[in-house]
Amino acid sequence: MRLKALAQLWSRGLPGGIGWTDVLHEAILRVLDGSRVWPLGVPILAFLSGVMRSLCDDYWRRVRSEQRLLVSRDDPGQHGVSSDPVDELADPERVALAVAGLAEVFRLFAGDRVVLQIIDGLANGLTARDICRAYGISDIDYDTARRRMRRALLRHQRNWSTP
Repeated sequence: MRLKALAQLWSRGLPGGIGWTDVLHEAILRVLDGSRVWPLGVPILAFLSGVMRSLCDDYWRRVRSEQRLLVSRDDPGQHGVSSDPVDELADPERVALAVAGLAEVFRLFAGDRVVLQIIDGLANGLTARDICRAYGISDIDYDTARRRMRRALLRHQRNWSTP
């Protein structure tokens, strides 16, 4: 179930009909064929999540590259170069999906101060220990809030994907 949830998370919004099962199966295939090596000491879920994230990032990069080629063919004077630095980071559809997802996460946890502090700390690249120090959260409260987050997100994911 966790691998499914992670695959759904990473593959959300991928164009071209690529679904979460495709991403999960490709990640497992890459591990089995040896092109992705599982480092010692890394939990399997974290490792496979990283492989899936990498696969999705590669796919988005390929899609953007193809879009630039199409633009350069249509307008030879542009040479596929974007004048907008935001466009170099992500296409508008992906940005819109990210913004909508982030808004939904904040709506989902609007009344939970500890969860919002954890999200803020993670967004700023802090470790769990740093988050606890910065916001005065105990280890137990941190772990409890993370479990609450995980359950709420999985529950929300099931409700969102059900017609």
